[in-house]
Amino acid sequence: MKNETLEKLASLERELSDEKGDFSLFGLFLREDAQDEDKWDILVAAPWLDADKKKGLAYLAKEIQERLEPDELLSISRIVVLERGNPTLEAIHKAVKVKHGKVEIKDNNFSGVQITKACISTSATVDPIVRR
Repeated sequence: MKNETLEKLASLERELSDEKGDFSLFGLFLREDAQDEDKWDILVAAPWLDADKKKGLAYLAKEIQERLEPDELLSISRIVVLERGNPTLEAIHKAVKVKHGKVEIKDNNFSGVQITKACISTSATVDPIVRR
């Protein structure tokens, strides 16, 4: 994943945190079992996404599409919303603590999911306050 793309997504995470409420997780993950070696998953978790997952996911996808170039979008496999209490979310929180920063992880296993590489901008527990 290009640094420019990572910066665009990190900027989006900060803007949406101000607008909607904090994310407890926002990061890009390259799974070991990915069919294409450059197809990243965006993993997110936030109280505002838990409140209305379908609407929140649609909004997030729209915002990502507006900010990334077509070639950058091709490197995104999917957006995965992890709900509070998800074992993978809890494992990531134990391994990484960062807010609006940048932590890179290589060759790690989160709750049975083998990750080749991850770029995490936020991983922190948050109060379940939802802004509209």
